[in-house]
Amino acid sequence: MPEATLLRSASSILRTVFLSRLAPQGPACVRKLSLNPQYQKGLKLNLRSSSLTDGQTLHKESLHHALENWAPEKAKDASLDGPEETLWTSRADGRVRLRIDSGCPQPPFTVHQMFYQALDKYGKLSALGFKHQGKWERISYLQYYLLSRKAAKSFLKLGLERAHGVAILAFNSPEWFYSAVGTVFAGGIVTGIYTTSTPEACQFIAQDCRANVIVVDTQKQLEKILKIWKQLPHLKAVVIYREPLPEKMDNVFTMEEFMELGNEVSEAALDAIISAQQPNQCCALVYTSGTTGTPKGVMLSQDNITWTARYGSQAGDIQPAEIQQEVVVSYLPLSHIAAQIYDLWTGIQWGAQVCFAEPDALKGSLINTLREVEPTSHMGVPRVWEKIMERIQEVIAQSGFIRRKMLLWAMSVTLEQNLSCPDSDLKPFTTRLADYLVLGKIRQALGFARCQKSFYGAAPMTTETQHFFLGLNIRMYAGYGLSETSGPHFMSSHDNYRLYSSGKLVPGCRAKLVNEDVEGTGEICLWGRTIFMGYLNMEDKTSEAIDAEGWLHTGDSGRLDTDGFLYITGRLKELIITAGGENVPPVPIEEAVKMELPIISNAMLIGDQQKFLSMLLTLKCTLDPDTSDPTDNLSEQAVEFCQRVGSRATTVSEIVGKKDEAVYQAIEAGIQRINQKAPARPYHVQKWAILERDFSISGGEFGPTMKLRRLIVLEKYKDIISSFYQPQNK
Repeated sequence: MPEATLLRSASSILRTVFLSRLAPQGPACVRKLSLNPQYQKGLKLNLRSSSLTDGQTLHKESLHHALENWAPEKAKDASLDGPEETLWTSRADGRVRLRIDSGCPQPPFTVHQMFYQALDKYGKLSALGFKHQGKWERISYLQYYLLSRKAAKSFLKLGLERAHGVAILAFNSPEWFYSAVGTVFAGGIVTGIYTTSTPEACQFIAQDCRANVIVVDTQKQLEKILKIWKQLPHLKAVVIYREPLPEKMDNVFTMEEFMELGNEVSEAALDAIISAQQPNQCCALVYTSGTTGTPKGVMLSQDNITWTARYGSQAGDIQPAEIQQEVVVSYLPLSHIAAQIYDLWTGIQWGAQVCFAEPDALKGSLINTLREVEPTSHMGVPRVWEKIMERIQEVIAQSGFIRRKMLLWAMSVTLEQNLSCPDSDLKPFTTRLADYLVLGKIRQALGFARCQKSFYGAAPMTTETQHFFLGLNIRMYAGYGLSETSGPHFMSSHDNYRLYSSGKLVPGCRAKLVNEDVEGTGEICLWGRTIFMGYLNMEDKTSEAIDAEGWLHTGDSGRLDTDGFLYITGRLKELIITAGGENVPPVPIEEAVKMELPIISNAMLIGDQQKFLSMLLTLKCTLDPDTSDPTDNLSEQAVEFCQRVGSRATTVSEIVGKKDEAVYQAIEAGIQRINQKAPARPYHVQKWAILERDFSISGGEFGPTMKLRRLIVLEKYKDIISSFYQPQNK
């Protein structure tokens, strides 16, 4: 875009901001909204800065520097100063050799180059959507870019040093996004921290990444940092934005105050820092959840981010805004690689519109956001999809006879069609009728009327859940990757789909299986531009993960079919090796139990180094609407199961406390049916127990992304587990 054109469009946008309200039904209506002082004060997002109102910081010098900072013909010249010899490093300021070869020859880009390309194409489009006083407001890509530059200058003013961290301890928001991008522009390393983290966990991450600044959204999160500040020698300032400061504190700033600090830093100074950046330098840290030990800081390079945002998303059929502007809802933790690459970085690459859910999204408000926004693509961890399924099942159970029969008929014929002819777009009349009369209305009620792509990742999804959504004519696309692969390394899409698989390799990536068994199952090893730089300050762990030839050993076991589709069979570390030497993957047995017994919420197989297998079970129950913690009340589906087997129980405590005979006999019968299908006796579940409370994040059994933390479960319930294997008195 010529400079004069960009200046004219920028001037037009900045004089008056046009923000649209997204209506739940029908086209969005656009209204003109001036940024008056009263509005600025109430708006949670920092749009009160002069950069968006008086044009003082958006002058010719600023845009001239920005325009000169990137041009297509300069992309190759700006890529690398010199050849790097090693594929990995454990230093925050280290550089690595990029994995550019004949199979993956694309030139590398920095984050700023990627954003500036997007700005050229999508500058006037809505980038970020958020709710203010019950109405949806929008920020354009040009405004987003300028806010990121302002944040970058403010970080520099606070003393952000190169290759030091800016930690963000907050729920998804525009502030999260432009703080993250601003960090990268300023030469720092953006580091997300889960909002559920304890002060001790925050301290470990902030110390490990040498955080100079921490951004928080609430007083609760601020209190965590204040408790540990004295133990953080690199921390210079804290910024808070969603809630007001309880009192004035030294080196603690509101977002409004923070965004003004950078006015003293020149545009030229920022552009010099941006121009010096290289694609093979670290720009983001994603900490593993610590499920199997101390959290590890996964270092991602600018090339990791920009290459994956482009080519990983293409493999998932994400569309550029020139064809169709994707609309997504951001609600999963941005400290997790799946949400960060999908919401933040892929959004910039293709000009998507990212709408932010409310902080209580997973406590029930997500469905309202989905209905209002109507995303074109949506991603959820399996547990989120399971909760949606359970809610629909409860509605079905409460429906009248005719309505329930209609719904079950529609789902049955649709599931049968999708299972028997998964590759066919031609649907028989009965399937089309079912979709028109019933299923289309359900998808609209869920907010999925426009949703063309539904993704899941981070954990395996049960057969029951996949079949349920196929019955609603919602195909679930899986991906496979790790924090260490910048997100997706395998992806499913409309043209690359096979039920129960994790899709095919992202073009340009490689994979192999090592130590394969007779069935073709082995450890999954990966290579490509997605592969991380190394674990921060952990040279030994990095050399364990990346072998001498540069292959990442994932620790996951799987198999590849003749068409290249990947099937995950489990984690090598989760593999149960019985006292008799049998290798038993736990997930298939756990899934079978949940499929066979609809009252079961979670099942965990036990038996490592033991003579037989046992299992811990939890029952499906309602969640507390305020905390999302499991309650004692059984879910509708669980109550229905109880009634079907002859029990009147309505609470977990009734069943466990009184050892409800009808329920216990029904569960035992279900487990025996599963045992009969097992390939051999060592795969039989011989003992089991029902726990008094379902697994949860607050209970410690689940990590932040609802991944089962098996070692913690083993420790927490060790007395019950020990009782399984105590010698019986004769």
